[in-house]
Amino acid sequence: MKAGLNQTETVLIVCVHKSTICREFKRNTGLRVYRPKQAHRLSVARCQGKLQPRINIENWSLVSCLLREEWGPEQMRLWLAAERGLKISHELISQYVLQDKAKGGTLYHHLRCQKQRRKRYGSYNRRGQLINRVSIDERPAIVDTRSRLGDWELDTIIGKAHKQAIVSLTERKSRLTLIQKIDWKTADNVADAIINLLKPIACRVHNMTSDNGKEFARH
Repeated sequence: MKAGLNQTETVLIVCVHKSTICREFKRNTGLRVYRPKQAHRLSVARCQGKLQPRINIENWSLVSCLLREEWGPEQMRLWLAAERGLKISHELISQYVLQDKAKGGTLYHHLRCQKQRRKRYGSYNRRGQLINRVSIDERPAIVDTRSRLGDWELDTIIGKAHKQAIVSLTERKSRLTLIQKIDWKTADNVADAIINLLKPIACRVHNMTSDNGKEFARH
């Protein structure tokens, strides 16, 4: 503006759409002219006015009470949705517990499993390398679009003492889930369960994606 450029010339330098420049002037120009510091204050004030917590203090207090009664995050998620019409994901509840722990709270003592389970995508793989492993980067692009039936995601749900397990297969588009219990989480047992589950619908299997767990070594 000080250089005397119009909006069309300005967008070529700033590399944004001209409507963005127009909105910026319209929203953040004061009584006299457009000033950057004033524009920043106005923008921050608008953002702070819109920030309203989706979950209020009363609901978080209820979550805290349920945690102290040894309720699990997934159990709370289902009960809160059914009884209170409140949608709180189990991940958000877990984050709340971690924040409470960082502040010196004791809610984490009431978790049934106090080990933080988190998939470390992109981090060092501590579970060993799979022979002939195919990277997810090489997966066909059509799988990400969820536009066809037949692309499956594989996972295992570990039982008590890390012995028994449930093999879970989920079709990405329809969300159809197939499960089978196995007595021991070995690569052979997992492979046999996957074959058993998918054999009746083999014509609907195009692609399968799993994590790098050793139980999928017979991929």
